[in-house]
Amino acid sequence: MAGTFEYKCPCCGGSIVFDSRSQKMKCPYCDTEFEMETLKQFDEENLSEDTDPKWDADVVRQSDERLEDETLVSYTCESCGGEIVGDRTMASTSCPYCGNNVIVAKQFEGMLRPDVVIPFKLDEKSAREKLKSHLKGKILLPSMFKSENRIKEIRGVYVPFWLYDCDAQADISCRATRVRCWERGDYEYTETSHYLVSRSGEIGFDNVPVDGSEKMDDTLMQSVEPFDYSDCVDFQTAYLAGYVADKFDQTAEQCAPVANQRMRDSTVSAFLGTIQGYATCVPEHTNIRLSQGKITYALLPVWILNTKYKDKLYTFAMNGQTGKFVGNLPVDKGKAVRIAGAVFVAAAALTMLITGLF
Repeated sequence: MAGTFEYKCPCCGGSIVFDSRSQKMKCPYCDTEFEMETLKQFDEENLSEDTDPKWDADVVRQSDERLEDETLVSYTCESCGGEIVGDRTMASTSCPYCGNNVIVAKQFEGMLRPDVVIPFKLDEKSAREKLKSHLKGKILLPSMFKSENRIKEIRGVYVPFWLYDCDAQADISCRATRVRCWERGDYEYTETSHYLVSRSGEIGFDNVPVDGSEKMDDTLMQSVEPFDYSDCVDFQTAYLAGYVADKFDQTAEQCAPVANQRMRDSTVSAFLGTIQGYATCVPEHTNIRLSQGKITYALLPVWILNTKYKDKLYTFAMNGQTGKFVGNLPVDKGKAVRIAGAVFVAAAALTMLITGLF
């Protein structure tokens, strides 16, 4: 069985967790608080030394492949001795027997150790309130869906992300038009002029994020962006206490094509934003050269909420730092039909009224 460790309160022996409100470690039993700095020595004793921050994609991939053949891994809870079973990416969880928070040490050794983490700023209560707010004003939402007891699961997750820094040199050519209209006598004239517009220059990108977890929906993770990376702090396992965390299962090399495409799209959008005074402007040819930059391994805070309605699972996500909330909702087809019918009747009545007046 693989080794785990916990953060214990020296006053009462309880399992301490990271408190998002105070940004300190806190014991939920005796309310004793601890500064994050005081736990650095604990990390040094339980984890191996930090490695050079320069990432070697081949080394990262080999580190990841060590566990490819292990679908489930067994861990031992140091508090009660219970067996904790999880997948190969589980890095922080809670014991199903005693409820204490446990951290899997080997998930943060050597090249697997994150560079930075953004601590949770918002707690579970905030996530529940955001869900209620998200449901308000949705007239096509089924009434039963709004009941709070529809929440099946809610958990704070530190999602593994790769952050890419890169510079782009670009040459972009666009086809643009200007349209002039005028009247002469009984005729209307339209003149369309065509132009070839070019832009060249450089643009820099910092912290372009791509989630490194296969189990996380990429669209959902992109929707909770942006994160404020000025809140990044050096990684400490103490920030994970009380939350779920996973190790990446997609390497920086595997995620790079997604980051490259995001940077290319953003480059085109930024350059098109400098072209003004045309009716239309469509890129015809682009030549974008990305120069390799720094890659940072980060854990970013996300609240995941699952609700069930008519045997279908609906997943929502909230940025644990900014509170941005996203997720799809079911539609009450009966309400949609009734509203459409009411709109049609109102439109018909208005038409008849206008016809009667004239």
